[in-house]
Amino acid sequence: MKKGSKKLNKAWLHDHLTDPYVKLAQKEGYRARAAYKLKEIDETLHLIKPGQLVVDLGATPGAWSQYLWRKFAPKEAGAGGAAVGALNGTIIALDILDFEPIEGVTFLQGDFREESVLHQLEEVVAGRPVDVVVSDMAPNLSGIDSADAARVEHLIELAIEFAQNHLKPDGALVAKVFHGSSYNSVVKAFKAAFEVVKPIKPKASRDRSSETFLVGLGLKNRG
Repeated sequence: MKKGSKKLNKAWLHDHLTDPYVKLAQKEGYRARAAYKLKEIDETLHLIKPGQLVVDLGATPGAWSQYLWRKFAPKEAGAGGAAVGALNGTIIALDILDFEPIEGVTFLQGDFREESVLHQLEEVVAGRPVDVVVSDMAPNLSGIDSADAARVEHLIELAIEFAQNHLKPDGALVAKVFHGSSYNSVVKAFKAAFEVVKPIKPKASRDRSSETFLVGLGLKNRG
């Protein structure tokens, strides 16, 4: 087992160091290659526009918030932080893990599955209609398919419920999902909530990864 683990770690490290998106992220100042997943989804569907209110769920380490920041930043701004109030848009980020601050991004630390944290997020949103919810959330996987499927499904249900309660009628939800026993149930839940549902597997998402992204456009019924 130990030899196998070492081989896997070595293979992962080799793939990581030679990954073009890792190199691009380092060059362009993104905290993670995941930025290019959201970038491709956005460039395909034109979801993110200046002036919007966007909620970033599962935000750590912050690459998606960085991408959003760059979409909202003044053209003359650099790739780093911005003066408070300089952004043409609002970004609210949430994660259970620590988050290195991005100036102009409001961060809440907590577990999205907990009522108190959800209430805190709703207080920060303060009744403003949300344009886009992006979710790169993933549960800690146990390797037991039935348990993992239930965890994935629960997170997606919470994200959909939040979107139904807070999105503009023509808003969008982007959520990471996984191909597996929960996938069809998750797609069904998206189709029940949104007028249009698009699955997208960005080029930056590794081929061997079971992750894909579902984009829900236009709410069918408000929560």
